[in-house]
Amino acid sequence: MNTFTETIQSRKQVLEEHLGSFMGRLAERCADGWGDQERLDHLLLDALDNCDDIPACRLLYIVDINGLQLSSNVFSTGKLDSSTVGQDLSERPYIATVVPSSGFHLSDVYISQKNRRSLITAVQLIRSADGAKGFVCADFELGMLPEIDRPSEDRRIWMQVKGDPSIRETLFMQSRATSPMDERIDDVLSTIDELIVERGIFHAKLHFASSRATLWIYDDPYRYRVHVLDEILNPSICLAYPLRPYPDDALVPKEMVRDVLERFRWLREIDETIYLRAGSLNIINGIVALNFSCDGSHYLPYEEFMDMDESFWFGSD
Repeated sequence: MNTFTETIQSRKQVLEEHLGSFMGRLAERCADGWGDQERLDHLLLDALDNCDDIPACRLLYIVDINGLQLSSNVFSTGKLDSSTVGQDLSERPYIATVVPSSGFHLSDVYISQKNRRSLITAVQLIRSADGAKGFVCADFELGMLPEIDRPSEDRRIWMQVKGDPSIRETLFMQSRATSPMDERIDDVLSTIDELIVERGIFHAKLHFASSRATLWIYDDPYRYRVHVLDEILNPSICLAYPLRPYPDDALVPKEMVRDVLERFRWLREIDETIYLRAGSLNIINGIVALNFSCDGSHYLPYEEFMDMDESFWFGSD
């Protein structure tokens, strides 16, 4: 399973393979026109007119080895902006980065200051017989570049996120107030268990402090449903969701669903100061999410969640 960083790097590699030949050919042509701004501008315009296989290229320009711009900004619309000639781009990360021996470098994704869209810049070293001359740079709109069909993998690792420091500072000045959901917790957990195991709910979040539940249904995953306590306690709620077999691709065994929900109850009740405010379970990716009174959040695989005892959450005496 790829990590988040590995997924990004693999996608950048696909883009490098897609853009490399175009940039290499363009650099060779620019080397022949080196020293003549008008000719360089014409070469960039011609490249944009004949790059049907790379429609996302929105801007081309050339800088010398020190990062000074030698050409106009040449846009995919055919517009030339010669006011940029002579500007110092040496501090831009994709110029200052050491270019590998291949002469090609792909920048990290960044946000355009003009249209607030995601861009990526390809930089190709321009060489001639007497050595390196400079770079041809191409800005690409990320949303129009070829996409990888396979989405990134879920990260099934434990992750802790700290919340609002002002809440942590006053943590020991507060104590848990019993909510209406706490008072009917047995009925609530039984209903949520049935909805997950028998009624097609694959992701359920219980907001103990505010006595509500947020549910995602397998048949309609793009919309979530919010139920207040009266609706959760109404036995007819199960009629609102179709009877469905437990998903074959669920990572959480159906016999473990109630155990996870009971562990939510345990974390809610075991301590009056540090207590669970909200907990969620996603049976497809097997991730449990927890939000505590200190405003800290945890995301972890359900197996690890079930293995963690009181000493993990509250320390040993």
